[in-house]
Amino acid sequence: MPLLEIKATKKVTAICSLEESTALLVDQYAAFAKAPADEVVNKAIEYVCGKDSEFQKYRVQNPKPVSSLRIKRSATVATGARRGPKPGSASSIAAD
Repeated sequence: MPLLEIKATKKVTAICSLEESTALLVDQYAAFAKAPADEVVNKAIEYVCGKDSEFQKYRVQNPKPVSSLRIKRSATVATGARRGPKPGSASSIAAD
């Protein structure tokens, strides 16, 4: 039996801003824990949300979250999204 329990989790890229002092703390804690900074942020949020009993009551009363987090969606061919400059833009016109 393995000593580690490895779980595959779905990851998304979220765009958020941190105060400079908080970003420095995250980097410092990541170095201390020998972990990536995004994992430090993820685990810190999981910890706080799990320990806040009033938030747990709120979640029961409001099961459908209101999304204000900006999640970066990856472009795929199936959705018709394309990468690169728009046709006819200055960067797509060849210089003579």
